[in-house]
Amino acid sequence: MPMRAAGDLARAWGVGRLLVARAVESLTVVVALASLVFVALRWLPGDPARLVLGDEASAADLARVRSILHLDEPLWAQYARFLRGLATLDLGDSYRRPGTLAMARVLGALVPTAELAMVAVGLGAVCGIAAAIAASGPWLGPRARSSIENVLVGMAAAPLLAFAPVATWALAVRARVVPLPGDPDAGATGLLFAASLLAIPLAAHVGRIARVALADVAKQSFLTVAVAKGARPIRVWCVHALPTVAGPIATVVAAQLGALLGGAVVLERLFERWGLGMLIIEAYSTRDLPVLEGAVVASGLLFVAAQALGTAVHLAVDPRARADR
Repeated sequence: MPMRAAGDLARAWGVGRLLVARAVESLTVVVALASLVFVALRWLPGDPARLVLGDEASAADLARVRSILHLDEPLWAQYARFLRGLATLDLGDSYRRPGTLAMARVLGALVPTAELAMVAVGLGAVCGIAAAIAASGPWLGPRARSSIENVLVGMAAAPLLAFAPVATWALAVRARVVPLPGDPDAGATGLLFAASLLAIPLAAHVGRIARVALADVAKQSFLTVAVAKGARPIRVWCVHALPTVAGPIATVVAAQLGALLGGAVVLERLFERWGLGMLIIEAYSTRDLPVLEGAVVASGLLFVAAQALGTAVHLAVDPRARADR
């Protein structure tokens, strides 16, 4: 018993050490991204103060606004203020909406984007796993399996901007079976439709990886034992085989989250659905630097957090991943 407890403690320590290292790496990535955003936005053409006041503003008014926005300070002082603002979630007021905190606008846009991404992840993972099981079990013939694999390849290769407008025109405009996702009254149905479009590439990648992993698991003797004990095929694949490939599935979901979040921004612009995508475009066009900085950093933080979560899930469900680390 003491030896077993010591082994469990050692494994917990190893997992904890890996998670702390991952957290440090994630924090470093976020700080580096924030620094790049700060420098890049200072190189954008156009005077933020003039964009706030308009072309007819006097030199005195422009100087006053630059002082309020701290644009008259040295670059290093602006950078220190920017990092302090990120740490306290206070980047100041929006340039275009004085009196409104920039981070309040960012957090208000982050919620619908995260909601869209999470629903898309769930749909993509479930559909991809279902396709992999359908293509792996004994209930389909070789031709049907080949058809599923070809469909997955086509789904993975299809660009979002190619099929999303066509599907929206066919289903929402012509057939009217779903509402336009950008419609304020679309509700859960509009969210589900937009998330379904976003989930198509993810489902394809999950299905392909899970299909290959299940093919390797099918050679293992424990599945033969489960069949010999009278387990039904669907139980063999879902209860016995599927948990063993949870690690690769978590890895591919985490790896695809960057593309998925980018796709969410594209869909928000395409459907004019409020979220980080619309906020970034609005803030860029008006040079609202606090809002733009916060929105870009929030997008990067969302991606880093999703990657870290995927890694944690992989380590938790796959002992081989812990051994490799």
